[in-house]
Amino acid sequence: MTELRNIPLTTIDGSETTLADYQDKVVLIVNVASRCGLSPQYEQLEQLQKTYGDRGFTVLGFPSNQFLQELGSEDAIKEYCTMTWGVTFPMFEKVKLNGKSAHPLYAELKKTADGAGKAGRVAWNFEKFLVTPGNEVKRFRPTVVPDDPAIVGAIEAALPA
Repeated sequence: MTELRNIPLTTIDGSETTLADYQDKVVLIVNVASRCGLSPQYEQLEQLQKTYGDRGFTVLGFPSNQFLQELGSEDAIKEYCTMTWGVTFPMFEKVKLNGKSAHPLYAELKKTADGAGKAGRVAWNFEKFLVTPGNEVKRFRPTVVPDDPAIVGAIEAALPA
């Protein structure tokens, strides 16, 4: 697997970064979409951020229009997330998840199998990948809500005591 931490990323504000900036954190990478029926998951994601943020955890939001449910511009996405859901976790520029033009981060993440042993394409908006400081990746499908015991348990297990 390519070193996830070295893949170039662009924040929603246009700054260049990598996951290396989050090397010591447990990160929950989520492909988000503003006009999706699963958008209320933003509230639970923000609650995870508030609950575990000071313990070495962060949510990282990656907007995608892969399923034709995201707003047109980064500014519109940022305003929606802030004003509607009070999002404080880092957000990134829109990315493609599937296909030949998938962002390199998602090209790597999709190699991870979910709890049922299935890897491959991102199925829908709000698919979640938990990455530990040791680069262990756990995959949760879109219908697994952010406060599901499986996700919370994985976060707590990966955080320092």
